[in-house]
Amino acid sequence: MKNTLILLLFPIISFAQSDLQNVLRGGELLLNGLSVLKVAKSAPRADSKVVESVCVKNKLVDKITFRITGKNEEGDDIKKELVVPKDGKECLFVLPKGIYTYEVVLPNKDIYKKGEYKFDEEVIITIKDD
Repeated sequence: MKNTLILLLFPIISFAQSDLQNVLRGGELLLNGLSVLKVAKSAPRADSKVVESVCVKNKLVDKITFRITGKNEEGDDIKKELVVPKDGKECLFVLPKGIYTYEVVLPNKDIYKKGEYKFDEEVIITIKDD
């Protein structure tokens, strides 16, 4: 009777282990596939004509307005504006590469900083008190 019970349980144990191995193998393949996609997406493309993100951090005591103006390859004007709260961060996405004029405007409409910047890769600009 004892031998019969062992023989009857053997296929169940064998299938359970096989199913568990299949599930683990499937999970491993899924994770490897996702990590490959992540690496492929994050790799910068040298031939890209856009900057994926330009972020502005505000370390001043009030909110600021960050304005940029420039031209794309076709000569069309590009104007972007970000309102960045105190201790906040705002971003622009998919900005054409190029040289832009920027202004940092305070809430009372005074220009805090002004200049030019060449956007050719992702960047985080921190505006802080001098």
